[in-house]
Amino acid sequence: MSLTEALFTLMPMQAAAAALVLITLIGWRGVNAGGRWAQFGLVALALGLALLSPAFGGRLAAAQAVQTLGLAGISAGLSALWAALALWFSPQPGRRAMTAAPLLLAAVHLAPWGDHAIAQALAEGVLVAQLAWLGLLLERPGRSSVLQGLNSGRWRLLGLIAVLPLLAAIAWRAAVTGLALGPLTWPNLMLGLAGQLALLLLLPMLLLAWRSQTEAELARLAQTDGLTGLIDASAFTRRSVDLISMARRYDEPLALMVFELDSFPDLVAESGPDFADRALALFASCVQAQMRLGDLAGRLGGEQFGVLMARCLPEGPIALDARLRATVAERAPAELGQALSFSAGWGKLRPGDRGLADLQRRAETALYEAKRAGLGRLMAEPGLAD
Repeated sequence: MSLTEALFTLMPMQAAAAALVLITLIGWRGVNAGGRWAQFGLVALALGLALLSPAFGGRLAAAQAVQTLGLAGISAGLSALWAALALWFSPQPGRRAMTAAPLLLAAVHLAPWGDHAIAQALAEGVLVAQLAWLGLLLERPGRSSVLQGLNSGRWRLLGLIAVLPLLAAIAWRAAVTGLALGPLTWPNLMLGLAGQLALLLLLPMLLLAWRSQTEAELARLAQTDGLTGLIDASAFTRRSVDLISMARRYDEPLALMVFELDSFPDLVAESGPDFADRALALFASCVQAQMRLGDLAGRLGGEQFGVLMARCLPEGPIALDARLRATVAERAPAELGQALSFSAGWGKLRPGDRGLADLQRRAETALYEAKRAGLGRLMAEPGLAD
């Protein structure tokens, strides 16, 4: 057995071992969607490589249908790995193309081109395109605000080291095959070496990515109010520092709106704590649906919520209040069986404010004025038009 054949013979076993280790370490039940796609990806790679392996497939591996299944399995594995990373980074464009890639590869490889070398080269071209898209995903800036568990740059670099040599090796082999540039001895050897490197680095890369995402999710949950899904008061205060600093640096207006459900103690006494919790969750959902992209919303305590509005003109709080009242008026009777009312107050960041506390104090003063004026109203801090 030549060195090249030995390299290709080891690949299915490496992929299967990596899949087994990944399933063992991160578990099978209860794993997040990214972890599940990563597991599927390694299993599909192992099956595809086994069908193409000279040792596992034997004479069967020479059949075009078997080669097609093997290449499609590798393509499906790459698509699943891309889906895992796309979920860990954030939703990424290209999901439909990556999903369709295995079917496209199979169709290209089975098409009657008259020359099998052309079919093989085009199928490998599909794999090159998938690897290129996977490398682009690894190269893009990740969700640094979410992936906080480990330095994502390290495992992203690990992924690029795995992907780029493999991409170059498959592209070289496809070019030599499709253009009949000569024997495949050296392209096959380089592909075998690049495949070994990719499988060697793939498992630690996936484990580090999964651990980073898991730790980030735990950190997010530690800052999140379990009932409403909004960040809690301490996290709201910490994140407000950046928004306030940006507003001051660029001399942009910033406002804080504070909301409270009206007569909340009476609601608890009449309908029970479970119903009150449902009301709070519904109101928080309405706030999330109506706030602008880039604003910061949180549960400040009890039945009180806040929205910090960046680049906010005086009309901004009025518009948000109107949208929120319309949404609550529509959803509360349908989902709770009764209407909900809330009062709101808002204040504007001033040059003398030392931080969120000063701004919040004025917004809460406006809120209490709204309550005293008859509930279900929006009031601005003194000196601002409402």
